[in-house]
Order: sequence, then C-alpha cells, then structure tokens
Amino acid sequence: MTPITLEVNGERRSGVVEPRTHLADWLRGSLGLTGTHLGCEQGVCGACTVLIDGQPQRACIAYAVDCDGSRVTTIEGFDGDPTMGALREAFSAHHALQCGFCTPGMLVSARDVVLRLGEVPEGRIREEMSGNLCRCTGYVGIVDAIGAVCAGRAPQPAAGAVATREVTPGAATQEADLPAAPHAPAATAPRAAPAALPGGASSLEETIRIAAAPDATWQALSDLRRVAACLPGAQIDAIEGDALSGRMRVALGPLKVSFAGDGRFAMDDAAREGRVTGRGRDSGSNSSAEGEVRWRVRPDGTGSLVSVTLAWRLTGALAQFNRGNLVADLVGRMAAQFAANLNADLAGHARPAESKPLNGLALLWSLIRARIFGR
Repeated sequence: MTPITLEVNGERRSGVVEPRTHLADWLRGSLGLTGTHLGCEQGVCGACTVLIDGQPQRACIAYAVDCDGSRVTTIEGFDGDPTMGALREAFSAHHALQCGFCTPGMLVSARDVVLRLGEVPEGRIREEMSGNLCRCTGYVGIVDAIGAVCAGRAPQPAAGAVATREVTPGAATQEADLPAAPHAPAATAPRAAPAALPGGASSLEETIRIAAAPDATWQALSDLRRVAACLPGAQIDAIEGDALSGRMRVALGPLKVSFAGDGRFAMDDAAREGRVTGRGRDSGSNSSAEGEVRWRVRPDGTGSLVSVTLAWRLTGALAQFNRGNLVADLVGRMAAQFAANLNADLAGHARPAESKPLNGLALLWSLIRARIFGR
C-alpha cells in the first residue's frame, strides 16, 4: 500500500492505495466522485477523461500513485468555470446528449478544444473529439455545440487549468444550489447542503418536527425496532447488546436491491442523543453501503425537533445514483415520510404491518413533479 496526496477539485485529498489502483477507481470509490464514468477501462472510450495538471487524460489508465502530487479536476470541479458553463448550455441547446454516460468526458475534452484551439472548422472538432465515443447521438449535436462555443474565440493554450479555491482539508464543500423543492406536510425544516467528507462519504443534516413531547419522542427513537417500522424498506433482524443486524430494501423500477449488514448503536438518555453506524452489501448489484446516523431531540413548544445528521458512502454499481443535490432532495422526502409515520405512531394510529421496499422511483417522481409543477 502506498500513501498519496493530490489536489482534487481544489481540495487537498490523501489516501493509501495499492500500486495497481487506477486514478478513476480511487476518485470514484474512495472520494465518491462518480461523475468520472468508467466505460471501456482501456483508455479508448474517453468517458473517464479528467484534467491532470491542466491536461485532459484518461483516468482509467492512469495509476493513482503516478498522480501523487498532481492537480486533478473532475467534472464535479468545474462549477463556476465560464467555458464549461457555456458548453453545458450549448450541449443542452443542440441536443448533444441522450443517455449522458459519455457526457462528463465529452465536456472535459470539449473544454480543452475550445481553450486550446479557439474557432476551428468542423472537421478539426471531429478530429479532436474522435477519442470520445458516444453510442447515442451520432455526434452531430456534439460537434454543433462545441462549434457554437468555439465561434469567435482566439486560442488560449495556457488557460487549461481550473482556478482552485481555498478549502480546508476535510471541510464541507458547498454544492451548486438548485431550486428548492417544497416539503411534504409534516416534513422537515431547511437542511444543510450535502457535503463531501474524507474517505468519499457524503453527509447532510435534516431537522424534522414531531408533534409529541420530547420525552415521548425520545422514548420512541430509543426503540430501534419502532424506528425501523416507520421507515419504508428498513428491517431489523436482531439486537444483541449494542450490536444489531438488519437490511434495507429499495425498489428502483425493475431494479430491487437489499442491503444486508450489521452495525452498532449508542444512546444517551440524558442528552436525548443517539447514534447508529453500519455497513451492508447487496449481492445482486455487487454494491456496498456504509453510513452513520446521529439524532438529537429538542423541545419545540408542545412538540419536538429532531436534528438528524446522516453520512453515507456507496460503492459499486449503485454509486452512479449518488448525486449530491438529488440525494439531498430524496433523503428530505424520505425524512418527511418517516416523520409522518412516526407522528401517526405516537398518536396511536395504525402503522404498516410489514416493511415494504422503499420506492425510489415514486420519491424521484415526487421530486420531478415538485421541480416542474411546483407541488
């Protein structure tokens, strides 16, 4: 194992890797930067293109140890970059993407073309972009979009690097703001934006309102089986001392996954604070999840406020679903559903007799509907 330190998207990041670890695997698996896509894993398709010291390179054939000390920019690191902003708008206007799998690498390569060459004929754009493959578009829209951004520009060959920002190692990194979706009834107070943490985890904070008094709310939240019954898809199989085992089932259309694993918990009755850490694996998708949940109950008039901090990390095939602001909205809606179930439970109303899988598509549709129609 070899220690490495790189500057990734303006932040100093360190880790310990095997000499054979490719940069793309480290970016995706250890840092959670899943915008760097893996296609052929042979340096042919270009989906994994990133900037290394200002130059586009294939992350799937670059060894992480060879990049020690380098400056790396992934697709997540271009927020605020004017050239990338113009390319994103042009790709949308010229219908230059469909499934989107090749798009991150396309954009990184296209930005290099725009800055390095300026205005050039269509044939030169096609030649320069020939190392980035797309199975959907036929390339016409991609070439038109790049040509539109190149038009009237002079070459800027020294402008390839992205301006870095001062970030304290391990500190939260604010993501681009998206229009806020309204919360469901009895949902949550405004939450913190998702933040990237060392080791590739992400985190966010939620505050949910419960109608019951703090003591009753804490008593309910101290009963982990009762908590699991209020969260769709959650199931606790066994509790022994401070250890537990269980599973979380999620349905994403035809894709049904079940993370089975174990964890540990701790309760502080005096402070009304709890903490659960655990990890699980879904054998069907060969994906793993690990996370931590902390909660604290505070008075809120005649009711309670429950502050919840979640940290999670997905690896494997399902890591593609780990998108910061999208996950934040989905988790917010899960919290709203959990709050409604817990309020009903504390009020003595019936709760689900069995734990049904969490319907991710239904939550996603509610988010899209809120974004588009405002409800």
